[in-house]
This record gives sequence, C-alpha cells and structure tokens, in this order.
Amino acid sequence: MTYRGIIHRYRNYLDLPTEIEPVTLLEGDTPLIPVPELAARLGGGFELFVKFDGMNPTGSFKDRGMTAALTMAKARGKKTVICASTGNTSASAAAYANRAGLRAIVMIPDGKVAVGKLAGAIAYGAEIIQIPGSFDDALSFVVEISQKSDIELVNSLNPYRIEGQKSGAFEICDALGSAPDLLCLPVGNAGNITSYWAGFRQYNDVNGSGLPEILGVQAAGAAPLVLGHVVDQPETVATALRIGNPARGEQALAAAEESGGKIIAVSDDEILAAQKMLTSVGIWVEPASAAGLAGFKAQVEAGTINPAGKRVVLICTGHGMKDPDIITKNSPAPIRMPVNFDQIYQFIMKGL
Repeated sequence: MTYRGIIHRYRNYLDLPTEIEPVTLLEGDTPLIPVPELAARLGGGFELFVKFDGMNPTGSFKDRGMTAALTMAKARGKKTVICASTGNTSASAAAYANRAGLRAIVMIPDGKVAVGKLAGAIAYGAEIIQIPGSFDDALSFVVEISQKSDIELVNSLNPYRIEGQKSGAFEICDALGSAPDLLCLPVGNAGNITSYWAGFRQYNDVNGSGLPEILGVQAAGAAPLVLGHVVDQPETVATALRIGNPARGEQALAAAEESGGKIIAVSDDEILAAQKMLTSVGIWVEPASAAGLAGFKAQVEAGTINPAGKRVVLICTGHGMKDPDIITKNSPAPIRMPVNFDQIYQFIMKGL
C-alpha cells in the first residue's frame, strides 16, 4: 500500500522543488461530509457539505501548510523554526519540526490560547514563550527574529504555508468533480482564505473546474477586515480568530472580491449556536471552525444569500478537542447514581 501526504499527491500543483523529500505526517485527504439535515434546517433545496480539516494529524488545517513549510526548512538546512500562535499553528509547527528533526520555538499571547491547543505544543516538545500582549504583538516579534537570524518563520507569511494549504481546494474539486458554488470559511490571520482562492484558481486553470463565490467570516470582536481598521484588543470566544491585524488581510479582501463574495462578521452567540448545529450531526469543531456556518446561516436568514440549487461547502478548520473547555464549562454535570442496577435501570427506562 502506498501512503501519501499532500506533497506526494499534488506535487505537480505545488511550487516546491520536485526532488525534495517531504516532511509529512500523511496530512490531507480529510472528509467532505454531506450534511443534508443542516441544509433542511436552512430551508433546503441545496447541497451542503462540511470539509472537516480537524481530521488532520494535529487536529487542524495548519498541517496542510506546515508540511510544505517544514519540508523547505529542512531542505534549506534550517535548524530552528519559529511562529506566533493562538494555538493551532503552535501544535502543527512543533509536530512537523519533530518530524524533520528541527527545534521549534512558539510565542503565544498571555492567557489567550485554548488549553487543548497549548497541550499539543507542549506534547510535541516546543519551546514556548508567553508574552503579555496580543497575537499581533507576538507575530511582530517572531518576524523580526527571523529577519535577524537564520531561524525560519513558519507563520502564514511563509509562502510555502500557502502552497500546502491550497491542497484543500484541490481535494474539494476532486471529491465533487468541480468547484462548489459557494465556499464559507473562518477568517483569522487570513492565510486560509488566501490559499483556498489560489488553489481554486490554479485548479480551474488546469482542469476547468470552475470557481466558487467565497464567504469569509470573522468574529464581531475581532473583525478588522469588516471594520476596515486594525483592532487593537480583539476579543472573541473563538480563540483562533482573536487577531486584530491579519498578516494576509489584503489578499483575503482581494480573494473575496475577485470571487464575487465578501467578508462579514458574526457574534460569539452565533458562532456557538453554529457549533451546536454541527455537533447535532456528529461533527465537533472548535468555535472558530463554526464561523463559516454561522455566517452562511446569517446570510441565508437575512435573504442576502439564496443557496437554492447550489452546492455549498463549509470549511471546518479545527477539531472540537482543541478547545474542550467551551463545551464542558457550560454543560450540566453528569447525573450521579448509586451503584444499584435497579435504580439505574428505572431511571433509564422512565424516559422511554
């Protein structure tokens, strides 16, 4: 049996040297899940799919870009990689650095990283620096460090991250036979929306697969691309979206405009409601991942998007286990019962 990651699978589409050996954890090939139940709840008459990138090796879409970034870092003789992170990037960078035999340094904002994400970075052995500032502060520091040293920056400013993340668009086209009519996805640091648009354009140039309209979705408390200015103190329950100055903001706005789409903002309540909608069909995502559905739902209900007869894909970027506290802190405690079969049986049966 041949095992392949995205570089092996899409080498002809990626701007990487053909002779290098990929640093891979067999990322990609994540499921495109039909969710007709959710389509029905939103009025029906269209096809709805979830691209669940939380099924990547470290639990998020970041692995798509990190395989390319670490492949190139290793090939160029780098010994250390560095990133700023609200969580997912740190775990992915640390895992792929381990795979490549490189040192990983992660800078995170104080108190702003979900415990499930920080645990990943720790488990993979990253050296973690925490600062009393925002993600944007951390990013500015790691960019300057990389410019003054031989340390490789692996945030989405790294062009190879974009190359790897294009693969999500390729997989969707392969699965559907063409591009969807509408793609809805979260927008934080804006690398993913930039990558998807680049991927769809490239795939269409080669295969005539068509292009989707793109709906990018930010959290209302961290929506610089919607507000039109930097947000100095971004706040949202969706930690992956808590970014006030996206590194690829201009490219994100261009992608949305060129596709005929737009970038909007939704409230934390709408994001958490969308997260519950997804769990109702068996898909548990971190809050940020539900932003695409939240935005799509808001636009359908407002009448500004009519999905009738269309194929719609929601990009869910991270697994729910990345941020379990969101669920557990608002959930009822387990029902305590004595070690008594009859009482337990009677309790269960009374609900039938």
